[in-house]
Amino acid sequence: MDFALPEIGEGVYEAELVRWLVQPGDAVKRGQDLAEVMTDKATMTVPSPFAGTVTALKAEPGSTVQVGQTLLSYTPVGQATPAETQTTHAPATGAALPVAPPSVTAANNGLAHPVNRLPVRAAPSVRLLARQLGVDLDAVRGSGPEGRVLVEDLKPHLRPAGGDGGTARRTPGPDYGTPGGRIKLAGLRRRIAEHMERATRTIPHYGYVDECDVTDLVRLRDGLKEVYARAGVKLTYLAFFVKAAAEALKDVPLVNASLDEAAGEIVLHDRYHVGIAVMTPGGLMVPVVRDADKKDIPAIARDIERLSQEARAGKVKLDDLRGGTFTVSSVGNIGGLFSTPVINHPEVAILGLARVVRRPVFDAHGRVRPADLMYLSFSFDHRVVDGAVGAAFANAIIRRMANPAALLVTGL
Repeated sequence: MDFALPEIGEGVYEAELVRWLVQPGDAVKRGQDLAEVMTDKATMTVPSPFAGTVTALKAEPGSTVQVGQTLLSYTPVGQATPAETQTTHAPATGAALPVAPPSVTAANNGLAHPVNRLPVRAAPSVRLLARQLGVDLDAVRGSGPEGRVLVEDLKPHLRPAGGDGGTARRTPGPDYGTPGGRIKLAGLRRRIAEHMERATRTIPHYGYVDECDVTDLVRLRDGLKEVYARAGVKLTYLAFFVKAAAEALKDVPLVNASLDEAAGEIVLHDRYHVGIAVMTPGGLMVPVVRDADKKDIPAIARDIERLSQEARAGKVKLDDLRGGTFTVSSVGNIGGLFSTPVINHPEVAILGLARVVRRPVFDAHGRVRPADLMYLSFSFDHRVVDGAVGAAFANAIIRRMANPAALLVTGL
């Protein structure tokens, strides 16, 4: 029998096959993940609605599969596979060879398991996280409705660091490639390549860099981060800049816009959805903090932490990647004084945050004092935003960062 790619989201008609999670000959249970697919940078798993044995895979990793297109073929439980049909009779005498009853199947470890065992109930995101953490879902007792396995149910099954002679799971470092090797341009990497090519081909970029004194921001954040941490909030500089950008966009609506090329119109948005660039093992993703102008700093910080973790774990929702009106990209934790970020099409502007550096500066009285400085790197779409408009927007952000405490209280 054939299994086709099911509907995987509203308005989604195709997906890229990232990798197979089964191979021909594998016995599959209902609810078991068959493959990872990607749509608009969101990676998700395709669970099995059947129990049986995989006989053939019908698509190659990296290929685009339409909804309704055959993904694989399988033999349902209780029916002999083609391989079994060919080997259950001795060719010389025609005598039947012993065949295992359909109620059991050989597992990879050689033990027999009943195929009619109830499948583990878990969301695709939980299955993906369990696989990445090396947790066997069959051994997890679910605390959700009808025994459904939740994310928190995985925690007791993680081995503590240092408790296994130094072989405990560690977070993998970035993969910068292997000399002499080749990397297939597929999955998220291919989506990024296509998106960046379109952005640079379509949008006439111009850059604008300015200096921002963040001395008060550094002092404020250092004084509050432990207080916020006790409340479960990771307070970062990025949260302040997302809030400041959302408010500055109200001052300069032309920056919170997109260009409708077909209609020949500039569309000025009245919602302030700020994307945050997140580096993941597969490449760059831009989840969106929605209505950032209506949220306070703690709420924005929680959104940033949640979206970043979900993106890195490969379980960010498709809706969280759509609808951004402006993007902030921060490389300050890595280094660099400034950058030249590429605009996230169809937006018309992006802000790049660099690292904080301490420099001597002159105050209003000509005295030298130490200051914490950050360079802000903007890229604008020159079809929509002229140089003076871009400078006005940068000034609106810098003005708000001069009094970051106000951002904690109000959107001033």
